[in-house]
Amino acid sequence: MRSVFVFPRLDQAGIVAALDALSPSQNEPWLVEDVLYCWLKSEDDHLYQGWEQEADEHLIPAIGHRPDWAIEIEVSGRVEGTGQLRRLVLTLLEHGGVVTDDFSDHAWTASEIRSHARYEGLTFFDFRGSYNRLTQPQAW
Repeated sequence: MRSVFVFPRLDQAGIVAALDALSPSQNEPWLVEDVLYCWLKSEDDHLYQGWEQEADEHLIPAIGHRPDWAIEIEVSGRVEGTGQLRRLVLTLLEHGGVVTDDFSDHAWTASEIRSHARYEGLTFFDFRGSYNRLTQPQAW
């Protein structure tokens, strides 16, 4: 599974209502578009377990503080999933906030996702670019 963490500006109740509308028959985890599994995560649920310092160094300035909750979204490995993920993330970030992915330390905004902005050569959720970068021979 590939993961992202959404740190929305909307409060938890608003996010739960949005996820309930997108997945009326299943919640905690919510299943959106049959390939996205969504959970509310808090610091008590080890939200930041395994995070590198560089991720914090990008997240905190983008939001102004270290949030105490987020939505974790896992994308099934059996599908490409980028289109479904982009739609859901843009919905959750409609009122502001940022999202982080497994492939960069960048805190992505909705406008950066919409414009296909690049950070260190990668776009949001660019698992192909990340893979290609890892498999390319290094020039010494």
